[in-house]
Amino acid sequence: MVSNISKDKNRFKDIIKGKIRKDLGDLIVNDELIGKKGNDKVSIPLPGIDLPRFRFGQEDNPEGFGQGEGEEGDPIAPGSEEEEGDGPKAGEGAGEHTIEVDVTIEELAEIMKEELQLPNIEPKGKKRIKKEFERFASLRRVGPDSLLRFEPSYLEALKRTIASGEYDPDDPEIMLTKDDMRFRSWKTKEIPESDAVIFYLMDVSGSMTDEHKSIARKISFWTDIWLRSQYKGLESVYVMHDYEAYRVDRNTFFTSSTSGGTKIWSGYDLINRIIDKEYSPNDWNIYIFQYSDGDNWGDNGDEFNILESELLPKINLMGYAQIDIPWWTSHPYYARNMNQLSFEDTDVQGPYLEDLETFADLSKYGDKILTARLTNEYDILDTIKTFLGTGK
Repeated sequence: MVSNISKDKNRFKDIIKGKIRKDLGDLIVNDELIGKKGNDKVSIPLPGIDLPRFRFGQEDNPEGFGQGEGEEGDPIAPGSEEEEGDGPKAGEGAGEHTIEVDVTIEELAEIMKEELQLPNIEPKGKKRIKKEFERFASLRRVGPDSLLRFEPSYLEALKRTIASGEYDPDDPEIMLTKDDMRFRSWKTKEIPESDAVIFYLMDVSGSMTDEHKSIARKISFWTDIWLRSQYKGLESVYVMHDYEAYRVDRNTFFTSSTSGGTKIWSGYDLINRIIDKEYSPNDWNIYIFQYSDGDNWGDNGDEFNILESELLPKINLMGYAQIDIPWWTSHPYYARNMNQLSFEDTDVQGPYLEDLETFADLSKYGDKILTARLTNEYDILDTIKTFLGTGK
């Protein structure tokens, strides 16, 4: 019975993983997941899965539970039928069943790896002894019955029987004694781990709307899922900027907005100072993921100078996501008149993306810069694949 339950459980988990793979694009744009992430698990709502249920009766017994006198729809007990006007009324049609399934970070990362064809990351920098890992890797003569290993125990009994001259090849009867028994035992092993830090950098000037920040939040969520599967020691640093840059907590990063000008250099400068003070490139794998609508004050010369001379030599990777959704698309006028607007009316791509790509083509560190342009939330999947598909 236990074996059958275990098989059913594994089969159900395979069904869940298949459903997640199929719906990964829709799950990535689902805001609910972000609030349901724990330390090592994520609760994922999955519609359209038939829930397991018991069925009573036997094939050779035509009268089982739910059969006999009475008509379909009759109450099964006195008072079970609601009187008119009492309580909620039944609706028409079948309801949609939605269940929430807890999936570990490792399982979700493995699904991302298979679906997006992501390579494992090859960390740079020093590996330090960080964690003691316990595993069953040896045998001993004593232990609980649950840890008894049959094969080693049988071999010990066979060797003893042969050595004592009691072994008969025509009648090979092997009897285990207490001295023959071998039990699984664990040993503690120290494993090297690489540390990593992610810098999330976002423009929060007045042109960055809630929709822009929602897309940035989703990219960050799934990026974090993957990198945590690759690094055991992972830290996140949040920096937002308008004309000046500020280090903030995660909640502030995704909920704050300001007004005024935009100066990307201020964000790069603050990240560079934090790296120099707290995260030595010799010991840390460093990532920068930047979100912007492409507007920037000035000619970008200061930004590219600090990238070339300071930041790029120190980091593994920089991903720049330009979210080209005009702020005024959320205005009621747009909703009323969107059918009358042409593509040229909505194409307001900021200049920073093209300038950064030109800089990357000329820079000796250009292979560390990855860029993506998003015009809606369904571009998130391709953006994540672009950022994480290099294995850096």
